[in-house]
Amino acid sequence: MPYSLMKSLLKSNVIPNAKKIVERGKMKEITSVYPVISSVAWTSYAAGVNPGKHGIYGFVDRTSNPFELFIPTSGDRKKEPIWKVLSDKEKKVTVINVPITYPVEKVNGKMISCFLCPDIKKGTYPVELAESLENMGYIIDPDAWLARSDKQKFFNQIMKALEKRFEVSMNLIEEDWDYFQLHVMETDRHMHFFWDSIQDTEHEFHEQTMLFYAKLDQYIGELFKKLNENDAVVVLSDHGFCGIKKEVQLNEWMVQEGLLMIDEDTTDISKLYSNSAAYSLLPGRIYINLEGREEKGTVSEADYLQTCERIKERLLEFKDPETNGNIINKVFMRDEIYSGAVTADAPDLIAHPCNGYDLKGFVSSRELFAHSALCGMHTYENAMVLGINFDVDEIQSIGDIYNQILRWEKL
Repeated sequence: MPYSLMKSLLKSNVIPNAKKIVERGKMKEITSVYPVISSVAWTSYAAGVNPGKHGIYGFVDRTSNPFELFIPTSGDRKKEPIWKVLSDKEKKVTVINVPITYPVEKVNGKMISCFLCPDIKKGTYPVELAESLENMGYIIDPDAWLARSDKQKFFNQIMKALEKRFEVSMNLIEEDWDYFQLHVMETDRHMHFFWDSIQDTEHEFHEQTMLFYAKLDQYIGELFKKLNENDAVVVLSDHGFCGIKKEVQLNEWMVQEGLLMIDEDTTDISKLYSNSAAYSLLPGRIYINLEGREEKGTVSEADYLQTCERIKERLLEFKDPETNGNIINKVFMRDEIYSGAVTADAPDLIAHPCNGYDLKGFVSSRELFAHSALCGMHTYENAMVLGINFDVDEIQSIGDIYNQILRWEKL
């Protein structure tokens, strides 16, 4: 939920319940994390540290030798999350649908896993909770592939998932808890695939948009009725959103720059040649093909910094041929944004795009620029936080909230 869109929705009276809630507290703009990926952002929130300490760097990560890609899960997180810390303090917790909660964890309370969960039977604690979710038709996550073939059916599935998400939340919030967290994924799904139709004009919301947010507002209003006046509440988004101008295949850019050597017909980044200087994983994470670290590494330690600087310089010169505008906004060396015991697993460079350029990491296409069913992308800025009975003044980014929760819990 972008801060700017939230303000527009509040002005339009599409979300009257949220408007009353906002008036009770303080809302402000915050930033996300680099790179802007929900699995990284929500882990930074839950663990209260940067990826250099919690170890989640992307939706897809890699082992360097042997080279293998894998999807990070809760088992890869290197620091205990807030719900485990509170459980150890004998606080009752309820956690619903938060990214990187699969495999599901044993807590002092209840947990329903996230979009990574392949089967709800494997995604609840206690396990008995799964049966009631199955019986009610709970949807773990809408099928994003459906958006590529039938957007209306996909929208209907988003609405159904939203309904079931709040139905179970209404039931569980009636039970005993000290910490209750509900993550709503459906806003993200809606903006990824319907961003270009959120507004018909600059000031008028699309009919479908009003339907979606009015229903979400109804559910939020019903949920808030079940809270006490003195409960501390945080409403936040883990990133902003903007429209996509172009999808950018960063590995293809590296091929064209002579940095990545790979067969034209391969779809497997592990098939890179040993004379490659670097490769990329989405979005914008670049790994130097370092000798002694990478399976086919040939870039020496002596040439490491020079190779990083050369790639950084070229990235900042990377232009959109149609507009001659920059595609990359910033390029970070990993030590500029990460610190901690597991920074050895971090990318060597992080390319952060200008808004509108969605960086991809595929090697299956030799097209530098592409378009897909996606029309919305994450932004680092323009996230939001709202606090009720909860001080948000010191919160600048999503990772700052952890300590505030512990501070409030001690009061």
